[in-house]
Amino acid sequence: MARTRKGRPVHGWVIVDKPAGIGSTDVVNKVKWAFQAQKAGHAGTLDPDATGVLAVALGEATKCVPVVADALKCYRFRVRFGAATSSDDASGTVLQTSDLRPSDAQIEAALPAFRGDIMQVPPQVSAVKVDGERAYDLAREGVEMELAARPLWVDSLTVLGRPDADHVDLEMVCGKGGYVRAIARDLGQVLGCLGHVAWLRREWSGPFEAQRAVTMEQIEALARQDAIDTLLAPLELALADLPELKATPEGAVRLKNGNPGQVLTHIPYGDEAWASFDGRALALGRYMGGELHPARVFNL
Repeated sequence: MARTRKGRPVHGWVIVDKPAGIGSTDVVNKVKWAFQAQKAGHAGTLDPDATGVLAVALGEATKCVPVVADALKCYRFRVRFGAATSSDDASGTVLQTSDLRPSDAQIEAALPAFRGDIMQVPPQVSAVKVDGERAYDLAREGVEMELAARPLWVDSLTVLGRPDADHVDLEMVCGKGGYVRAIARDLGQVLGCLGHVAWLRREWSGPFEAQRAVTMEQIEALARQDAIDTLLAPLELALADLPELKATPEGAVRLKNGNPGQVLTHIPYGDEAWASFDGRALALGRYMGGELHPARVFNL
């Protein structure tokens, strides 16, 4: 006999404006409890000290997490010059200091090296796995690691302001797997003055924007009440950057069963897309000769 899932079959996204001082997993757990949801996940971790957009997926929306995780993301952050820390942010222990401070011109001259396709070494305190263990767990035990550099696409990196000689405010738009703390660390090294992240905020992640986000206070105020569903964004929002293909009635039946189904819309062969019927998402997959071949089927 199949086990019955506990909780409600609720499907969609909760776009949370994560406050500082709480981990991403803790946010997901609180949202899952507040909505009494059967299943929950998130599309991209934020450091505990970071704020901003954390997209929490409920129910069938968890099948869209890879799409959002692969999308571009925008971060605004402040770099503090003059000190390197163990975590590459303000929460870490100061390891080394410098009295040098870069000029505006020196900062601008250094930024092009951090744009486009770059290689980035993750911070010691990160979720990267080393021999099956998380780097942050090993770092807390005092283990020093040689972490391998990883490729990262940086779409843009621009100066927003210079509050004083000790700080610079930057905005970065990047692809999957970017560590803002590593950018601050490496920028400080290139400039010869050392550096770390003073604060960090994610402004948007794929189609999810801070302007549409809800606070933890709003979630807690409506927790486990019918009205909490007013905070839920539709599953389809995560697919906004992909082509939508309208399924035929026969195609809809086939797609619901996990089979290739006929669609009315035509796009380039092999492109990723999603199929809908009567305004609801049916499946995510690839278009092949008049049909969508599903990789994931939504049971809505």
